[in-house]
Amino acid sequence: MNRVFCEDALAGLARIPDGSVDLILTDPPYNLGKDYGNASDQQTVEEYLCWTERWIDAALPKLKPNGSLYIFLTWRYSPEIFVMLKKRMTMMNEIIWDRRVPSMGGSVRSYSSVHDTVGFFVARKDYYFDLDAVRIPYDAETKKARSRSIFIGAKWLEVGYNPKDVWSVSRLHREHSERVDHPTQKPLEIIERMVKASCPPGGVVLDLFMGSGTTALAARRCGRHFVGFELNPDYCAIIDARLAAEDAAAVLAAAAVAEDDAAPAVKPARAKATKAAKTTKSATAKATKAAKATQAAKKPAAPKRSRVPKPPEEISI
Repeated sequence: MNRVFCEDALAGLARIPDGSVDLILTDPPYNLGKDYGNASDQQTVEEYLCWTERWIDAALPKLKPNGSLYIFLTWRYSPEIFVMLKKRMTMMNEIIWDRRVPSMGGSVRSYSSVHDTVGFFVARKDYYFDLDAVRIPYDAETKKARSRSIFIGAKWLEVGYNPKDVWSVSRLHREHSERVDHPTQKPLEIIERMVKASCPPGGVVLDLFMGSGTTALAARRCGRHFVGFELNPDYCAIIDARLAAEDAAAVLAAAAVAEDDAAPAVKPARAKATKAAKTTKSATAKATKAAKATQAAKKPAAPKRSRVPKPPEEISI
């Protein structure tokens, strides 16, 4: 547990015991031609659907009887893949992730696609689901409007409401603090909601296609264990750096709390933690830079254009 293996998921799944995973949370290639450093996103439709069915059949036995699965998909293939999963599990929700794409550009022959589709499936009726962990608090104005006696003491008013099946969370822009060098990185906010709701504290999350490692990071932040696979060694380096940075930040926070408790001897520990955090942050930056350099080296160089001098402009007097 708590390791991302740099290998093909179909090979690595054989080592995971059946019935040992609480949650499968995964974001497989969408088969839209993205460059992940390999050909995993560049298959024919038949090859892609056949490959998807292979990893689904290999992964589902790893779930506990009360386990769940979340899968990110594109609308182009979600109907076929949802049918595959419906033959094996019970579908609870189709979640729409609204990426908050700016209203500009797009096709002039169709409607602009601004969402990802997420399927939420369970193995049986007594599946684990902690709604209170992901409720959304009501604002002060709403609470004030519900001040009549019939609402006094209502639990739902205090703890918040059930998230709907449309999640409006901005995609990660290049300047975002979470962003690393991965073309389809998902926001922590979304992944943490899934982990908190569908994996018990201390449980195990499996991600077959780790990518930038957001599932691993979310599991660690939420007090869960993780295991996963990623083919691209550059992405594996980014994952290691992100996890190291998270660990250093946790040490720093613990040192700050201890110092606030008036323990002068803790100050040197905090200084060490701060130094460690800076080191891991630098490592993350280096890993991202190395990944970009690797991707750039794989692309063919553009042919040089010959420069033809422009004729002098005519001046009319």
